[in-house]
Amino acid sequence: MTVFGDDPFVTAVKPLVDAMGGEMMPPDQAGADDVVLAWEGEDVVAVRLPQLADSLDHILLALERKQGRPLSELDRKAKQEVVRILEARGAFSVRHGVETVAGALGVSRFTVYNYLNRENAAKGE
Repeated sequence: MTVFGDDPFVTAVKPLVDAMGGEMMPPDQAGADDVVLAWEGEDVVAVRLPQLADSLDHILLALERKQGRPLSELDRKAKQEVVRILEARGAFSVRHGVETVAGALGVSRFTVYNYLNRENAAKGE
């Protein structure tokens, strides 16, 4: 059997698991809520999915890395785009999602709601 970390399947799914903010582990260490992935009939890796609140923080950090600077330093148009992306990913269904995003963007909750309303109005046209 291939060593857990060297398995090509593990290498292939790692970017996806990292993007989700999940944690990979050997299948024999999986808990009841973990997802065990099998390949060709053999359990290869277990994935521990993040809690929703942790997912939002992970998404915000990924957006910062993509932008190359803190989200609070973006101009208004870029912040509106970030809010659009976050809404598409369900960030505002998480409890305190608006407050968390507002803090990351360095704006008020009212501003985030304005960005959301603007986006929803544009969809309706």
